[in-house]
Amino acid sequence: MQSLDARVVEQAIEWLGNGRTIWLCTVLSTFGSSPREPGSLMVATSDGHHVGSLSGGCVEEDFLERVAAREYEQPAVIVRYGDPGNSPESPRIRLPCGGILDVLVERMVATAKTRDHLERIQQALSGQNEIARHIRLTDAVWWLSDAEPTGPRVLQNETEETVTVRIGPVAKLILAGYSTVSEACAQFALSLGYEVVLCDPREEVTNGMSLPPGVEFVPQLPSLYIASPGACTPSTAIVAATHDPRIDDLAMMAAVKTSASYIGVMGSVRTSQARSERLRRTGGLSKEDVERIHMPIGLNLGSKTPSEIALAIVADMVRVRRGRSRVEL
Repeated sequence: MQSLDARVVEQAIEWLGNGRTIWLCTVLSTFGSSPREPGSLMVATSDGHHVGSLSGGCVEEDFLERVAAREYEQPAVIVRYGDPGNSPESPRIRLPCGGILDVLVERMVATAKTRDHLERIQQALSGQNEIARHIRLTDAVWWLSDAEPTGPRVLQNETEETVTVRIGPVAKLILAGYSTVSEACAQFALSLGYEVVLCDPREEVTNGMSLPPGVEFVPQLPSLYIASPGACTPSTAIVAATHDPRIDDLAMMAAVKTSASYIGVMGSVRTSQARSERLRRTGGLSKEDVERIHMPIGLNLGSKTPSEIALAIVADMVRVRRGRSRVEL
């Protein structure tokens, strides 16, 4: 599944290839309610064409009008929407949701260097590893470096006047086996923009199951899918929630050999202790392998129902993806 950001970059490259100047917009920060998270992209041309979004629509319309009026001719500028600000240049758009957006606007001309830069970003969005895109605001110089798969997507260094944006593959959730908890996890993950894959070879379990639209179903042993080339990236979460050791244990044994940033299996404290010993004794996992597995899975919310358990699991996935420790919650 191609992410919206990937489509933005693809269109930007096409427009540059046609010799057109583009305006690449990156959401840097949000305050209050906002439909687009930091790091989200939009690209536009001076004649009003655009791909991607910054908000629910009002920001885009104002931005395109300003581009057409040649207000953003500098190579790089940060624009705030949702607050009038103190300068006369600040947009006077108040967002209906009451939120505030800070947006980096970059004017890019059609050069081989610019196309190469965006093509490397395109490769990261469809590849295996995360990269960091650095932009120096004083002269609009940009460069790329390797990046960790977790933590904030955007960092601003006001002293050095630089912005760093983490770029990588679309977030993906692999559900090892079907259960009512797995189904609820899929619904939450889809709403958060995850690509969701559910693997289960058990016809007696999967016959008649009802999955949310958008979930890819693979009638295969989860461990085989997890171990297949390209299935997992550092942006992948792997969750086993079947209570069937034949499914869950094998999935964990395969998962710890991948680059997935979140690996978890459902079970009580007692069940998790027994599984930990079993995985080391018969599964051949090291202590370090077992420590990568979140078990018991999820945040301790006192969850009882499948939806509450799924909420605790997906919330923990988001916590790890955002680089937050449990003690910070």
